Amino acid sequence: MKQRIIIDDKIPFIRGVLEPYADVRYLPAPAIDPASVRDADMLIVRTRTRCDASLLDGSRCRFVGTATIGYDHIDTAYCCRQGIVWCNAPGCNAASVAQYITASLLRHAEKTGCDLRDRCIGIVGVGHVGRQVEAHCRRLGMHVLLNDPPRAEVEDATAFVSLDTIARECDYITFHTPLTRDGAYPSYHLADEHFFSSLCRCPVILNAARGEVVDNAALETAYDAGRVSDMILDCWENEPAPSQALLQKAFIATPHIAGYSADGKANATRMMVAATARHLGIEIDTSTIQPPVPPVACLDMQGIAHPLAKAVWAAYDPLDDTHDLKNAPAAFESLRGHYRLRREFGAYTLTHVPENEVFYLSSWGFAILK
Repeated sequence: MKQRIIIDDKIPFIRGVLEPYADVRYLPAPAIDPASVRDADMLIVRTRTRCDASLLDGSRCRFVGTATIGYDHIDTAYCCRQGIVWCNAPGCNAASVAQYITASLLRHAEKTGCDLRDRCIGIVGVGHVGRQVEAHCRRLGMHVLLNDPPRAEVEDATAFVSLDTIARECDYITFHTPLTRDGAYPSYHLADEHFFSSLCRCPVILNAARGEVVDNAALETAYDAGRVSDMILDCWENEPAPSQALLQKAFIATPHIAGYSADGKANATRMMVAATARHLGIEIDTSTIQPPVPPVACLDMQGIAHPLAKAVWAAYDPLDDTHDLKNAPAAFESLRGHYRLRREFGAYTLTHVPENEVFYLSSWGFAILK
């Protein structure tokens, strides 16, 4: 008898892939409850489904996969005790988040008239996402400081700095840690009242990790007091109902979609299909899981004064998502669940690129048509 798999119906590019091998049912996240899961052998979910005893007790489920980098919504200790295999999709949307950060930094530089090459950015959490963000920031010519105590313990500690140094020296501070509440380095409220009181350069705070990594009330207080100059926020406490005051004050405010490029989603889906196949003891070709071509895939750079910014914003402009969320904050979950097609830089071809910009723009992943 075929295994029964329940899949979150917002996971893209997966319909039809597993049907030849299993009995597949697609459900919206709120409908993935104990009753629907009771007879399921496998689950493939997103962050909106809490996978713990309250969901899984009494079910026959022995595999839980989440098509996301984060897995704080999975009670991993419970799963291990119950013999339930679990997996996530590490690194699947790292390039997508880096694209979001790059586009946001360029928009902020446009707003303030600053030159990013004169600015220092602190990256807190340098895993899959943080490393991609680091590469993009260095390519922008920024001075980069890295904070990652777990990595510093096992690698060259001189490559990393303390959080106090980040607070003291950085013009931008961006968070890319997982959400943890225990262990040697818990990240819950890592940026708290003490952290904000120690800031020296009135920095811009960016959070595209998890909302609870930053104490949102303390952040708003710091902003109101002038200790934080601007906020670029994709993740919020109390999602999908974040503080409306904080949302409206942020320069860029988006509904937890930094990692929502179609490329990142396709990566996650391929990883889930591969993990499912391993659990079933079969092989499934994942090469056909590909995002669609963007509506306008060829971008003309002729006469463009700042081709990088224009190319980046043509691929993705965070001000569009900010406009949508600020004008309809109650639609947070809908904006996230019905997110439009967004492709990463490699999906675009640039034409009429000045010769002196060809190497630089190609280094970002853009194809150049000469």
